[in-house]
Amino acid sequence: MVRYIADHESRGTVRAEESSDMVKWMERALRPRGLRIRAQTEISNSMPNRGEEPAYRKIQSAILRRIDSGQLKPGHLVPSERELARLHRVSLMTARHALTELARDGVVERRHGAGTFVAPPKVHFNKLLGYTEQMASLGLTAHSRIVSSGVLTREHEIAARLGLPPTTRLGRVERVRLAGDEPVALEVCYWPADEYPALVNATLDRTSLFSVLEHECGVVLAYADEEIDATDADTRMAELLQIPRGTPLLRMRQLIFSTKGQATVYVTGFYRSGRHTLRIRRFR
Repeated sequence: MVRYIADHESRGTVRAEESSDMVKWMERALRPRGLRIRAQTEISNSMPNRGEEPAYRKIQSAILRRIDSGQLKPGHLVPSERELARLHRVSLMTARHALTELARDGVVERRHGAGTFVAPPKVHFNKLLGYTEQMASLGLTAHSRIVSSGVLTREHEIAARLGLPPTTRLGRVERVRLAGDEPVALEVCYWPADEYPALVNATLDRTSLFSVLEHECGVVLAYADEEIDATDADTRMAELLQIPRGTPLLRMRQLIFSTKGQATVYVTGFYRSGRHTLRIRRFR
């Protein structure tokens, strides 16, 4: 594409696309006004041909390939809008659009005054997995810090949810869940203590609760009924998760069943919203 650019010292540039037959006419018309004509060949990357991938998508694909290959890791700085515009020969607006969409999808984080960084991977609640299994699927090492544990006899509401008599002895463990060294969730689990004694004695700071149930108690887990809503971190939660008080949290109540249809474990979890995503497929 040949693009003719009319320049004026005091008025910047005026761009107009014309056929070659118009060049002489424009030169005659503009010369008295102190304007000059120059022709330059320019390939436009921001206006794709029909069926061609948009330029901002190409930028996103290039960034995602670098993340998938390990060249860019969580916390690494992503090239700036200006750098991306220069590398891909697009406008600054196109580069900005590419990064804005990646930030919206949780792939990158934009920090005011610092730049754009690769975001830590999010946990997707779209399959019944223990937290250790979820972290392993993301290539992260999960471990826990026990806040409290013991056996209770007066948790009437929890016993009712598990379909048990009100005074049933319930095992309880409260754990801060960590991905690497970062606290990302607070979970409280309940189960029938006399039915699954191995859980009472398990070292659940280093061991998966699901793993103990399946391998030591012979329980095959099948599905969970879940209630999900949003809440704010109170003072205690904020301290345990090392976040500001009032930070939005995803609250999930899970009643987990075995393949025999028996309610086995009840879990209340509080998950940092910036590190977790709930994916739902709906049918009509």
